[in-house]
Amino acid sequence: MAQLVEDWYKQMPIITRSYLTLSALTTAGCALEVITPFDVYLNSKLIIKDFEVWRLITNFFYFGKLDLDFLFHMFFLARYCKLLEETSFRGRTADFFFMLLFGGTILTIIVVGGGLLMFAAPFADILFLSNSLTFMMVYVWSKRNPHVQMSFLGLFSFTAPYLPWVLLGFSIMVGSSPWVDLLGMASGHAYYFLEDVYPVMTGRRILKTPAIIKVLIPDDTGLVARPAPAAWGAAPAPPHRD
Repeated sequence: MAQLVEDWYKQMPIITRSYLTLSALTTAGCALEVITPFDVYLNSKLIIKDFEVWRLITNFFYFGKLDLDFLFHMFFLARYCKLLEETSFRGRTADFFFMLLFGGTILTIIVVGGGLLMFAAPFADILFLSNSLTFMMVYVWSKRNPHVQMSFLGLFSFTAPYLPWVLLGFSIMVGSSPWVDLLGMASGHAYYFLEDVYPVMTGRRILKTPAIIKVLIPDDTGLVARPAPAAWGAAPAPPHRD
């Protein structure tokens, strides 16, 4: 059993494995009181006044108590992060990292701005953006796989683009705040529109991975990158080996 888990872990692509590992270590560290959630949560005042800039990053790695909800979110993180990195971003590790960086930046701006804008007040109470970033990945994957058939608890079937809305409805049913999921959907749609829709509409691509990221995170040159969608909403063709 241990060997199976080890093999499964080693077979994960690098970004997925790194994010899953940092999330598990951060959450476990808080559970074991090596650190506390107060050390890693998003606090704009501490970031600006005390220069605790690590909070801009660490808040994406804490998933709450080590309980069933934690396992649920680890499953979603491992599944959809891995699916994206191995399909849409296969051979484009730097581009995948940039997608997460873009999503994290959008989420941070909305939440930090929520402390200043009255209409965004619900966002100001969000201290950790890990669940929202995971939901962003679910949203992007669902948009890029419009024909995949899915089932919710065996009760009803639907296609992948409805998955975020089904999960949002489930969160509301169990009494969770919908704002975390809505944030993930908003950042996911921003990326999807700028990356997949806007270039088709205008012929221009404004969302490009910075050269410094491509230098620091080299792509797998043994894989050919996925071409851009041929039409608005069209499913991208899968990558292939040379």
